[in-house]
Amino acid sequence: MQNAERHIDINDFDYDLPNERIAKFPLAERSGSKLLVYDNGSISESRFRNVADHLPAGAMLVFNNTRVVRARIVMHKPSGARIEVFCLEPHRPADYERAFAMRGESEWSCVVGNLKKWKEGEVAINFEYEGVQQRLSAEIVERGTREHIVRFRWSVDLSFGELLELLGRIPIPPYLNRDSEEIDNSRYQTVYAKYEGSVAAPTAGLHFTPELIASMCERGIDFEEVTLHVGAGTFLPVKEENAAHHPMHTEHFVIQRSTIQRLRASYGRIVSVGTTSVRTLESLSALAWRIKSCGQPNVERTVGQWELYDIPVEFSGEQALRMLEEYMLANDIEQMKASTQIMITPLGYHFRIVKYIITNFHQPKSTLLLLVSAYVGDDWHRIYDYALANDFRFLSYGDSSLLKVDTLGEE
Repeated sequence: MQNAERHIDINDFDYDLPNERIAKFPLAERSGSKLLVYDNGSISESRFRNVADHLPAGAMLVFNNTRVVRARIVMHKPSGARIEVFCLEPHRPADYERAFAMRGESEWSCVVGNLKKWKEGEVAINFEYEGVQQRLSAEIVERGTREHIVRFRWSVDLSFGELLELLGRIPIPPYLNRDSEEIDNSRYQTVYAKYEGSVAAPTAGLHFTPELIASMCERGIDFEEVTLHVGAGTFLPVKEENAAHHPMHTEHFVIQRSTIQRLRASYGRIVSVGTTSVRTLESLSALAWRIKSCGQPNVERTVGQWELYDIPVEFSGEQALRMLEEYMLANDIEQMKASTQIMITPLGYHFRIVKYIITNFHQPKSTLLLLVSAYVGDDWHRIYDYALANDFRFLSYGDSSLLKVDTLGEE
């Protein structure tokens, strides 16, 4: 289907979300949140600590192990004007690992708060480190429409990642309408977070505790990890009346060969923890189809917004995983790095790898709600009506849902 022919009326994915239903802070106990269970049309509720009771034997949960970066830096002009610089993704070098390891200078794509006050020159933040006054400065080297390339410079012997940890603030979602607080430093982070790179948490995973994971392992439930660095674009509202015209943001992901092998062994029992894990796992089919079509996955090219819609339905997720595993073995590749703009919508999307989904409750008219609708169909209305009528808490710090549709993933 040509892009011009695609049509999704975003108004069909609207609902009334009262402000008081948005969870402004996390619960005292991570796993104490409510859990809505959607099971092939039936709806019930439980507590998240009991999620294993609703999973099939041999289920494999897939976590996104990205770590939220303290990406917001409050700086000042010599005049005293306050400028907030929000680091979105590395520009030079473009690789996250190398960018965080940089010393002395680094360039990032950033959103700038109070930009009208920063026409030219440098802004800076002064700080003390080991008893010595230090300075981190920044200048805009390339201006864009929404994002700008900012060059940071410093002389203290710290990496840029260490500077962010020292000076930055956790970028909590804008819809919380509050400044970040001490509690956000730990609670807006999953307990299994490892690799720095996200400016938003994969919030479905916020409900897990080490104790819950251990107890689930004892019950025979398996776990695997992928890495997708969540960008600020996840919060961008769909402004187009036709949601098919909404330009999806690019997010970078990494997957290990050992993970693909284990996913293949657990095919048909894969539970995605969060929409970011969904996007990563489903994007693998596009890389595999490229191998089938031209002999290699061409990971330098981003998985396109509609690319997966053009793959024949007969090309299964099991085939995709086998093809990727064989390609990586043959070429002695231990991990694959790629990026995706995938937009999962009810406009004919076919899930290939993800069987069940654990996810929070999303904003009206959002791409995340479109993803949920692509999975459960029009029943998203019933799910959200139930959650609103039964005191569920919404959005990032809110309650959770387990979505189960058994007809998906069958070969």
